[in-house]
Amino acid sequence: MQDSKNPARPSCCLFGVHRSTAGKRGSKHSKLYRDKPAKEEQTRAMSLAGVSCLVTGAGGFLGQRIVRLLLEEDEALAEIRLLDKDFSREALWSFGKFQGKTEVKILEGDIRDVEFLHRACQGVSLVIHTASIIDTLGLVEKQLLWEVNVTGTQMLLEACAHCNVQHFIYTSTIEVAGPNCRGDPIFNGDEDTPYESTSKFPYAQSKRLAEECVLKADGQMLKDGGVLVTCALRSMYIFGEGCPFLQGHLDKCLLNKNVYLRFSRKEALVNPVYVGNIAWAHVQAAKALQVPQKARHIRGQFYYISDDTPHMSYADLNYELTKELGFAIEPWLPMPLTMLYYFSLLLEIVSFMLRPFVRYIPSTNRHLVTLLNTPFTFSYRKAQKDFGYVPRYTWEEAKRYTSQWIASIVPQRREYLKSKKA
Repeated sequence: MQDSKNPARPSCCLFGVHRSTAGKRGSKHSKLYRDKPAKEEQTRAMSLAGVSCLVTGAGGFLGQRIVRLLLEEDEALAEIRLLDKDFSREALWSFGKFQGKTEVKILEGDIRDVEFLHRACQGVSLVIHTASIIDTLGLVEKQLLWEVNVTGTQMLLEACAHCNVQHFIYTSTIEVAGPNCRGDPIFNGDEDTPYESTSKFPYAQSKRLAEECVLKADGQMLKDGGVLVTCALRSMYIFGEGCPFLQGHLDKCLLNKNVYLRFSRKEALVNPVYVGNIAWAHVQAAKALQVPQKARHIRGQFYYISDDTPHMSYADLNYELTKELGFAIEPWLPMPLTMLYYFSLLLEIVSFMLRPFVRYIPSTNRHLVTLLNTPFTFSYRKAQKDFGYVPRYTWEEAKRYTSQWIASIVPQRREYLKSKKA
């Protein structure tokens, strides 16, 4: 998540990681890919050895996990630059913990700062762009959402073209596809599944426009005569250790006497993805882009990324991850679905009428009710076929790691909620 206000900080070295805030202020394919000897291709196949990579949003939930996997690579990258508005002490500690031969640079700044982006991209050959504002309730002003998610992405692409960055991977979202306002379901869909997406919710719109910018930029000429190669990974809802949404649901559960609120129908099946697996998909796509033969299939494409997590509703995922810790879940929605939808509409009308006097953000809205109660599942077959993505972690492992993390934070969340109540 990006922020426009970020005070400049001096360069320093933390946990062995260099930290810098400098800069806070014819055919598509013919030029890039030339025939190479088979041995060279095999050596470079599915490897990031010697690559200089920039990861935006590197201090976030997903960004940190991608960086961790990059640092764990057997064949070290030359350099990883980590860009975000700021980094927590925990994130900096984890980067230092996993750092090996790869040089790591911390870049704190605003993704809307042109000069900063140009300096960040200078000398880089791969960009993994995860930075965005996620907003399902409308808490963020639309202008800020657009500036970060859309304009920020456009400016980063321009910086890539100016600085001769060859490869660009964009973290998109399932909300680009839907569900639409009618709540039309999709079962085990893929990239070719026809679907009329009519969502006008600002977050979904911003991610859709940003993804379009990324895919249209594929084949753009670079300053040195090369060609920019882009692709987008549409992630399902991401869960795992450190997930802010899981923590938010846990807080509400603790306040409700250890019973999770039922905010989605049991039959509204979705297929969430574990954070380690969506991060691994980024690494696998990055490796594949280094191989011209594979890159030809990937370029200009979007891919749905899921894993082998059993299909279940969003509410039941919370319960599934914590039932062995003694938590329960409400059996029914707070009211019938149709009534819940129109209740949300009523709250939106109240919010609109109060706008001249006070900014009131309802706890729910029609978009969220539809999103949480529409069956919407997708396969990762195309990603597997085109760049060899296979989930790195099983559902059992993902569940165990996430449950252990939740168990570890329950005491501190209880104390926090008690102190807040007092």
